[in-house]
Amino acid sequence: MSSSVPRLVIAAPSSGSGKTTVATGLMAAFAARGLAVSPHKVGPDYIDPGYHALASGRVGRNLDAYLCGPELIGPLFSHGARGCDIAVVEGVMGMYDGAAGEGELASTAHVAKLLRAPVVLVVDASSQSRSVAALVHGFASWDPQVRVGGVILNKVASDRHEELLREALDSAGVPVLGVLRRVAQVDTPARHLGLVPVAERHAAAVEAVAAMGAQVEAGCDLEGLLGLARSAGVVSGAAWDAAEVLVSSPPPPLPVPTLGAAPPDPRFRPEGPRPQTPDGLNFTDPGSRVTVAVAGGPAFTFSYAEHSELLAAAGAEVVVFDPLRDEQLPDGTRGLVIGGGFPEVYAGELAANEPLRKAVAALAESGAPVAAECAGLLYLCRELDGQPMCGVLDASARMSGRLTLGYRDAVAVGDSSLAVAGTRMRAHEFHRTVVEPGSGAAPAWGVRTPPRRVEGFVQQGVHASYLHTHWASEPGVARRFVERCRTS
Repeated sequence: MSSSVPRLVIAAPSSGSGKTTVATGLMAAFAARGLAVSPHKVGPDYIDPGYHALASGRVGRNLDAYLCGPELIGPLFSHGARGCDIAVVEGVMGMYDGAAGEGELASTAHVAKLLRAPVVLVVDASSQSRSVAALVHGFASWDPQVRVGGVILNKVASDRHEELLREALDSAGVPVLGVLRRVAQVDTPARHLGLVPVAERHAAAVEAVAAMGAQVEAGCDLEGLLGLARSAGVVSGAAWDAAEVLVSSPPPPLPVPTLGAAPPDPRFRPEGPRPQTPDGLNFTDPGSRVTVAVAGGPAFTFSYAEHSELLAAAGAEVVVFDPLRDEQLPDGTRGLVIGGGFPEVYAGELAANEPLRKAVAALAESGAPVAAECAGLLYLCRELDGQPMCGVLDASARMSGRLTLGYRDAVAVGDSSLAVAGTRMRAHEFHRTVVEPGSGAAPAWGVRTPPRRVEGFVQQGVHASYLHTHWASEPGVARRFVERCRTS
């Protein structure tokens, strides 16, 4: 099985060049022409896919070769793009910037090669004229396996400026497929972790996406871009399927990795025999389904679509609730997933919803599985910036001036509702908050990437951590979580 869906990768020399504007605008412009557009984002970003979803009318999906491994990029792409007329893939950072110390891994260029997709380079031309040719030539020739099929010039000041840029690029051999002027209404507000998510400004976001689509429609050669997309090679292999990977995924590995060359920490070695993840579950019988509540709304906007798909395939009835507004968990809740987001922005409102905080605490006290990542970790603490939270964890959280950012290589320290000890997963960390203490008596993860440390909390059914993981890389965590919901 293979995918021949036409596709484009939108890249740039650096962050801030206009990738999101161009990618989102292209999605909106193609969708306005009646095409079914599949939206994708390179890397671990949760916010841009929300804008992509508005533009395309389909779920925005991530393609992260570090979190999921290069071997899953093609299958995950084919899964998301199934039945579509075109796919638009927004890159991350500069085109050749990937995981620190890992070469090209997880870079936009790496994903473009894995997808056999042509690249459109978005260049901020606001402070250059003839030099643009050298810039484009350098990016187009750096890696012969990356095919830069066109350039879109962004932030062009005038007709004369455009003329100078086009003259220079004639010698670079890369066609100009679009020229965009600076348009104020396309700008989207940002704060400490990037753009403000769609869920927090839906009406304004709809207007911004419409403006992006109109700007791209007016300034880009859509027919030329569609023709370039159709030149993409075939992505071989079967599309990713949640039910199939759950059935075929092997049990977790037996060995417990040590953390680099440092002396082993006894907390990284489980005592006694390792419990096995249950097999033979019925993934389709509605009668065997259990309700798993998933936090949503403006305060909890960070999630990967594949997580809910895996939970559903494992036998969960996934019900989204809003901790800002809902005073009780969904009826029959047997498990709780609280992903990332911005609880620090809504700390007062979360604190004011005392009935829900008590319901979450009661669920955790009952031993039910609770999976919390980053924002979810903060919500489970005693307090956040002095405001009372759920009090599930004996820890306090606060905003700080320091950004913690990067990929992590992690191993499960002990058994939990998500994983058995020794399960190794790739993760991403991105926050400006601090939790004290940073780990409990039973930590969630041992982080193998420097600085080597243990972090997070495991207590009863709770697994809480700063680390964001992508469950497609280890589907057994969803299977184990749902089974624990059945038995707790």
